[in-house]
Amino acid sequence: MQWFGPGSVEEGSVKADIDLRVGGRYRISFNAKGTYNEVGGVYREVVPNRRLVFSWAWHSTPERESLVTISMKPEGSGTLLTFLHEQFVDATARDNHERGWTELLAKLESYLA
Repeated sequence: MQWFGPGSVEEGSVKADIDLRVGGRYRISFNAKGTYNEVGGVYREVVPNRRLVFSWAWHSTPERESLVTISMKPEGSGTLLTFLHEQFVDATARDNHERGWTELLAKLESYLA
């Protein structure tokens, strides 16, 4: 994945195991700023080309599970993506994830341009 992760992800370090079905698991790992990171979860809803809902927990803090919902719909000649990450343990976790997702989505936008 050329676009995954925040801006600090080391090129070529992203690895992903994905079982994309309801109840299937995913695991994504990468290095950023010299630190190994791993996140994973379970797909709770999979509607091809429309909606994806999955749990999200870092390997280092599995008890701090949150929920990600991604919805997509056609808009004009493109696609409108709505992103929601919720159920954070605290405001610091929320803010850190907001920063990471913002950087990731900017990378995705550049990749697709």
